[in-house]
Amino acid sequence: MQASLSEKVQDKTNGDRTPVISLHQVNKVFETDAGPFTALKNINIDFYQGEFIGVTGKSGSGKSTLINMITGIDHPTKGEIRVGSDVLNHLSESDMARWRGKNLGIVFQFYQLLPMLSLFENILLPMDLSDVIPFEDREERAMWLLERVGMEAYADKMPSEISGGQQQTIAVARALANDPAIMIADEPTGNLDSKTAERVFHLFEQMRQEGKTIIMITHDPALANRTSRQVVISDGELIHPILHQHMRTMSHPLLLQATHALESVTLQPGEPLIRSGDEVEDIYFVENGLVSVWVDKPRGERVEAVQLSAGCVLGEIETLTNLPAQATILPTNGDPVQLLRLSRRLFEQLLEKDALVKHRFSQLAHKRLTENQMIRAAI
Repeated sequence: MQASLSEKVQDKTNGDRTPVISLHQVNKVFETDAGPFTALKNINIDFYQGEFIGVTGKSGSGKSTLINMITGIDHPTKGEIRVGSDVLNHLSESDMARWRGKNLGIVFQFYQLLPMLSLFENILLPMDLSDVIPFEDREERAMWLLERVGMEAYADKMPSEISGGQQQTIAVARALANDPAIMIADEPTGNLDSKTAERVFHLFEQMRQEGKTIIMITHDPALANRTSRQVVISDGELIHPILHQHMRTMSHPLLLQATHALESVTLQPGEPLIRSGDEVEDIYFVENGLVSVWVDKPRGERVEAVQLSAGCVLGEIETLTNLPAQATILPTNGDPVQLLRLSRRLFEQLLEKDALVKHRFSQLAHKRLTENQMIRAAI
């Protein structure tokens, strides 16, 4: 069975877990003087408890629009956004404000601290507005949050009396005021020095360990690579995460082209994907499940060389060496395996446009070919 994936980019590494946030067929179209502009197109993605997600993409790619959909600051033109049992785009503005205050913490790039309130009062304010934390516990919690970010000595100072890095640290503490399950951070380290940025990032890592879901927009590839999952957006569409995993240096338009070309294939138990000696016409990526690579020895004995799981690639040896299939690929267990198929022709075209990606695939192909030859030669 196969289907186009041009409108569906899903992360399947979380199995049957229930997502904390789910976007289904989300589109956002803005009306402009030049005509309608599509900022988001057919977005399908799930986020799970305890994930730290880095959202990346070029300026104007749709990152902020995506975040505005999740926070309820803006509404989709079409589609559904579900957080827990709530469908956000069905809530009234007043219900949305109450939901946001109880469930969401937001850290803005430019802090957004109220200048007429002390740091202590800035952290206290969300608790007073949302009535989540009992009244008698609020001041103690505000001081505890200041201590947590190492700013307790500055409790009575005004935002203008501290540095930008310190203000961002306070903004993180304020976002935690009502102990939200979800934290949204829009370029939280973009205006910070490296030392302060590292401290803020460490706070997010601690929150993840506590089970919070963190979604962070960033232009910093080094920070994005340290998150538990990356979501890459280009021209309002999601690049498939498996393609980004294998082709990080490739331009986003090329990765989006490849995403559109992917086809989903279900491999049934006992059904070979590739047989040893066959001509290989396509490249495959394991999306879900396990496949076994079986190598034929000279006397006819078949040996299992390796098991490959989600994210692994198949067919790169044959494409890069022009050899027939070097092994037989079968599902490992008695369960179907989900694969993504990319035509060999398009794969070869992509490699010719990025020498670094081609080099990495060539290294992988050489390594696997050598391993298969060693298995065949072993007595």
